Amino acid sequence: MVKKNPSLGRQKIAIEKIQKKSCLQVTFSKRTAGLFKKASELCTLCGVEIGIVVFSPANTPFSFGHPQVESLFDRFLTRNPHRKGSFHHDQLIESNRDAHVCKLNFHLTQLLNQLEVEKKQGEAFDRIQEEVRRQCWWAAPIDELGVQQLEQLRAALQELKKNVGRQINQILYGANSSTPNNNGYGNVCF
Repeated sequence: MVKKNPSLGRQKIAIEKIQKKSCLQVTFSKRTAGLFKKASELCTLCGVEIGIVVFSPANTPFSFGHPQVESLFDRFLTRNPHRKGSFHHDQLIESNRDAHVCKLNFHLTQLLNQLEVEKKQGEAFDRIQEEVRRQCWWAAPIDELGVQQLEQLRAALQELKKNVGRQINQILYGANSSTPNNNGYGNVCF
């Protein structure tokens, strides 16, 4: 049996630029998703408006905005705290859209939480499956077994084959006429 080192769990990492390109991209994707999730939660919980623009290592822009990135940036750049258009009509449309966006943000947060729970369940299942594989070595792929384990498996399979032959003969010929022949497998040949 090959013994696997136990996991060290979550560890604190140094905050410095990652040098390896593949790790950099993976970390960017995960952290960006986390950032956008937190922004969505902040919008839902506090009813605030947020605009975020992030450029990936490949210089690709990603954005998150509530209610919209463009309208938030226009307001910020023009330093105009009031919205354009007829005040009452625009306010009704905006509040309706905000309520819809809040519902969507809440639903997104629920789905992300559910996804996280299911990921943890999947990881727990993988750990259990690995433990079963260690304890039940015969369930492992044959190329992972050692010579001694392969010999034990061979002997167990031969014994199983004999027992199956006896059972088949008992079923086919009745319990009283189960006389094994020379090959030791009963009257049935495999």
